[in-house]
Parts: sequence; C-alpha cells; structure tokens
Amino acid sequence: MQCPFCDERATRVVDSRLAAEGSQVRRRRECPECGARFTTFETAELVLPRIVKNDGTPEPFDESKLRQGVTRALYKRPVAAEAIDTAISHILQRLRTDAEREVASRQLGEWVMEELRELDQVAFVRFASVYRRFEDVNAFREEIERLEATPGRRSGQLSLIDNGTNPIDPKTGGTG
Repeated sequence: MQCPFCDERATRVVDSRLAAEGSQVRRRRECPECGARFTTFETAELVLPRIVKNDGTPEPFDESKLRQGVTRALYKRPVAAEAIDTAISHILQRLRTDAEREVASRQLGEWVMEELRELDQVAFVRFASVYRRFEDVNAFREEIERLEATPGRRSGQLSLIDNGTNPIDPKTGGTG
C-alpha cells in the first residue's frame, strides 16, 4: 500500500482488526520513510445480481436506491439508524446468497417489505401502498387487516387498528 503522505510504495501493517460486523478488515499502517500512520479498510468486492424491472429490462443493483426507498418509508418513524442499516444488510445478504445473476424487482420488493414489517408497521404499509399500487382505501384496509392478523408482531410497535383498548383522548389527541 502506498503512503498517502510521501508516496512511499512499501508500508507495513501495524495492526489488523475486524470491522463492520466482520465484513471489513481495518488495518493500521505505518510508512518506514516518513513515519506517518494511516488506516485502510479492506472489503470483499462482490458482484450483486442485476435487477430485472417489471418491463423485463435488467439494470445494475443500486444500493442507494434501496436505502432511499427504505428511508422514505421510515420517514419520521421511531426507528434507529442501526436498525435500518441492519435491515439493508439483511437484504444485501439475501441478494448475495440467492446465487442468481438476475433478481426480479418484485422479489427485491418482497424482501424489503419483510424487513419493514419487522421494523415498523406504518413504514411497511407506506412502502406496500406504493409498491403494490393501492388504488383505494379498501386496499389499505385489507393490507392492515392482513398485517394485524399476522402472528409475531414485534413488541413495542403500536397497533394500526384501534381495538378499543387505547381510547383516544379528545382533548389531547393521545391515548388514555
């Protein structure tokens, strides 16, 4: 590795550690010429499959588009940034392990909805409404009823449908 300070070609590794949940190697390096120390990160370069759009055209996978869609669904929702990163990591892992050269955009959307269902139900319904192109309020209602009927809803998430256990206080707009 070339020294970024003096352009010496031979630097030596002083320390190596795993980083980013084991997906990177962090190396601390030292230049024998100028004595400067710097850090490098090593990651495996994996080729992700192409995404086949609904019209049949393939395009390279774009992680920024995935992150933007997930972030947009989670806008103003109480979900930690680490949880979002973990969800995106899960989706990327599925893309890598699918062992296909091409993945249908529909499949990618289903994986996103699975992750959002676990993170936040409101974000899940937001994403599903755009992804599945809900035409009217009945489509929302059906999806919410299906979601409420799904066993294993993550604890700590509020119910999407008021079942009378948390009456809304007309003065404050909050639950009683």
